[in-house]
Amino acid sequence: MESIKEGFHLFRAGGPIMYLILLCSFIVLSIGIERYLYYKNIKANNEKFMAELKPLIEDSKWEKASELCQENGGIVAGVASRGINCFTQKVVNIESVLEGEASLAVAKLKANLNHLDTIVTIAPLLGLLGTVIGMIGSFSVMNVKNGQPLAITGGVGEALVATASGLCVAVLSMLLYSYFNHQLDHVITEIEEVSIMLVRQIKQEEAS
Repeated sequence: MESIKEGFHLFRAGGPIMYLILLCSFIVLSIGIERYLYYKNIKANNEKFMAELKPLIEDSKWEKASELCQENGGIVAGVASRGINCFTQKVVNIESVLEGEASLAVAKLKANLNHLDTIVTIAPLLGLLGTVIGMIGSFSVMNVKNGQPLAITGGVGEALVATASGLCVAVLSMLLYSYFNHQLDHVITEIEEVSIMLVRQIKQEEAS
């Protein structure tokens, strides 16, 4: 109970800016949970999908490959399905179609990640602003005239809570941003692998 009271006291000591920092922390946690579950689901689907799709494409079983893509319904499957449909419908410039489809897929994968990048920048600035506001109050002329040096130093210490909180939120946001970018690169690699596999097989069939 005492620790809760102390934590609440520190939160209030940081000033009104702490509410904005708290909002940033909620946004970071929400995005972190949502993106983690999203990428986890993609990774689980892609491992099985890639293993089943490769032999179908190599054997030119386009109809079965298309059915597999529709059953999977994932990001990589969507790109593969678009490429297969273009080939079966004799569409020219399949490479351009795949590039466009891959760009749309990457845009979906990057959803909300820019928010994390923004919070990495904003959170420390909010903390610094809260500290500056607190220090202005601590070094007010009234406190100096009343001869309260301990009140001044204590106020500065409390004001630094805002900076510390902002930095903590920024560090957490940066770690999540780096982790999800790594996951993003992995999925992009799988999209490129599928695209190259499709184009190579299509060119072999057209040449034969």
